Formats: sequence, C-alpha cells, structure tokens
Amino acid sequence: MQQKEKAFGLWSAVFLGIGSMVGAGIFVLLGEAGAIAGNLVWISFILGGIIALLSGYSLAKLATAYPSRGGIVEYLVQCYGEGVFSGSVAVLFYLSAIVALAMVAKTFGTYASMMMDTHTQDYANIFAVGILLTFVAINLAGSTLIARSENLIVIIKISIIIIFTVAVSFYIHPDYLAIKNAPPVLNIFSSIALTFFAYEGFRVITNTAEDMQDPSKLMLKAMLIAILLVMVLYIAVTFAVFGNLTLPQIIKAQDYALAEAAKPVFGQLGFTLMAIAALISTASSINANLYAVTNVTYDMAKNGELPEVYKRYVYHSTEGLIISAIFISLLILFFDLKEIAAIGSISMLFIHALVHIGHLLKRKHTGASATLLILAIVTMFAAIILALQYTSKHIPNVGYFIAGAFFLAFLIEIGLRLFTHRVIQKQTF
Repeated sequence: MQQKEKAFGLWSAVFLGIGSMVGAGIFVLLGEAGAIAGNLVWISFILGGIIALLSGYSLAKLATAYPSRGGIVEYLVQCYGEGVFSGSVAVLFYLSAIVALAMVAKTFGTYASMMMDTHTQDYANIFAVGILLTFVAINLAGSTLIARSENLIVIIKISIIIIFTVAVSFYIHPDYLAIKNAPPVLNIFSSIALTFFAYEGFRVITNTAEDMQDPSKLMLKAMLIAILLVMVLYIAVTFAVFGNLTLPQIIKAQDYALAEAAKPVFGQLGFTLMAIAALISTASSINANLYAVTNVTYDMAKNGELPEVYKRYVYHSTEGLIISAIFISLLILFFDLKEIAAIGSISMLFIHALVHIGHLLKRKHTGASATLLILAIVTMFAAIILALQYTSKHIPNVGYFIAGAFFLAFLIEIGLRLFTHRVIQKQTF
C-alpha cells in the first residue's frame, strides 16, 4: 500500500511559522515595547529573537522525539508525567492562548476605531467583540472560505510590511535613533517579554511534526530559518518606525505605532493602508487562532484535560468555541491592551521555561544539548523577573492577575480530577 505523502516540507513549515509570527503582534507589540525601551527596542527584538531561537531549538527536539499535533501540551505530559502539575500547566497554556486571542481582538478594535474616527476605549471594545463574534459565527457555520484564503492573507500582510519598511527607510532621521535620546538601558531588558511574545507563534511549527516529510532533518532547520527571517524583518521595521517618529509620538500612538509611522512619508493614505493591513492581519489571526483553540480544547477534553463540554458538537464546531469566546469577551471588556499584553507575554514565557526544564529530564531521549536548554531556561526566567519588576511599577495589579491565572489553572485541574476522574494522558510513546 502506497504511503500518503506528507503535507509539510521545509519551506511550507517555514512559511507557516512566519505567518504565525508576523501577525497582530508586530502591529501592537512594537509600540508597547517601544514605549518601554525607546529607540533601543531593536536590541530588545534581537534578545527576544535569541530567546526564541533557544526555545525553538528545545521545542524542535521535543517535536522530533514526540511527534504530535498536541505540541506543548504533549511535551508537558511527556516531561512531567500524567499528573496534577502537567495538567495544571496544560490548562494554563489554554488560558494563555485565550489571553493572546483577546490581545489580537483588542488590536483589531483599536485600528478599527481609528479608521472610523471613533477612537475611544468603548468603541474599540465594541469593534473587538464584534469581530470575535463574527468569526465565532463563521466557525459555527463551518465556512472554509477564510481558512482557504489564509496563505493569500499572509502574503498580502507581509508584502505590505516589507514595502512599508523599504519605502520609509529612505526617510529615516538618524537623530531619532541616537543613543542620547534613549531611555535607561535596563528598560531594554524589561521589554524582552513583549518582544519574545511577538515571536511566540514559532511554536505552531511543532504541530506539523506528524505531517512533516522528515521531521528529524527538517523540524529544527525550519524552526531556525523561520525565526531568523522574522528577526531580520522585525529589526528592519523597528528602525523604520523609530527613525520616522519621535519617542513622544510613539508613546502617544503606541497601540497603532506602525500605522502612525507611515504618515510622515505617505500622509493619511499611508496610515490608512497600514491600518487596513492591521485589520486584515488581526482578522485572519482571530479566525485561525479560534479554529486552533477549538481543536486544542477538543483534544484536551477528549484526553481528560478539560471538561467534556468542550467536545460537545454545536453545528460545525463545539461548545468549547462558545466558552472560549465568552472568556475572550470578558478579557476584552475588563482589561486594557497593555495589561493583556503583559499577562500574556509573561505567562507564555513561564510555560516555555517549564517545558525546557522538563526537557532536561528527557534530553537523553531527544538528543538535545544540556547547555542550550539551560541557556533557554536562564534567559527566560531573567526576562520574566525583569518584566515583573517593570510592570509592577506601571501596572500594579498585573502580578495578581498572573498569579490568579496560575491558581485558576490549578483549581480547574483539581476539579476535573475530583468530579470527572479524568486525567491528562500521553498521546505518543
């Protein structure tokens, strides 16, 4: 019997990773990180990229040893066993994915309200919840039209960003990038959690392991190429933006800094085109991530990691889609963009760090370098500590929100074990 051809080769996996990384994050996180690190934020993007490379190395090795669509959830169970700890972190991973989706929706709302000349928090929230409910309806209806157009959307948004970066680069003001105008150097390190978050989509490459032609040869290569290409793009975009706007202008427009940077060169038309690119990017990201979260929650419910309600079918999707949408809506309505970005970035860094600590226990099986794994762990915890130090001064409640998310994940896991007797299980052996 002829074996079915695998869907992912090297460049298709690279393209998937680039599309996942260059999404809504760059449209909002550039401004958020820039408000902290100023015109030295390009260094933060380099450091965030290095941490992403170290993390990508670890995840690629795990994906090769444990090929599974479950990705990080699967690696947690393989590293820590089928216990309360791995189950709690798996639930936390789901909650972090919900936070990331809320950030994307808030970004859409911000740009949409700017386009409509109604830039207030209330209008931004209305647009954010509106686009979320639109894609919930599309997913429930089972429409495949937008899913089929994802590759085209990725090409469009990356092309617009590249054209913008090249064109704007000819008008850079060198004095805007001068070190004398930079904030304290420590701020660079305080912003690394946010810049790492802009790369975080690289983990989706590991979900292709089951469908990759030769993961032992291609997985790590695809991971490193995708992250390096995106790092170059991010640094170029950073110079383009900070070379055309003063730091006060960026801080004032931090939620839409990329579009604002097009104004000095292209005027209002440039701002509008970049805003449209942001709307396209965020809309496609919401659609893709809602679909992904629904599939992940379905698998988690099937394997005992979430309540059974998450796998009950409604039309062409599951009740898990509706529950996730409710959580996302609450985050949109009750948290601002800065809080959501801080919570999501720090939580995701912590989850990655836990995966790499567990990987140390399995490195003989995966063949990973202990030195690189330890570097990944140390750099991630350093970024977490510095981010918490900074955010505790500027967003006093963010530490409580993150601690609350951890506690909620633990309670959910304990509740599942007590009331449903369901436990998280390994999918590969």
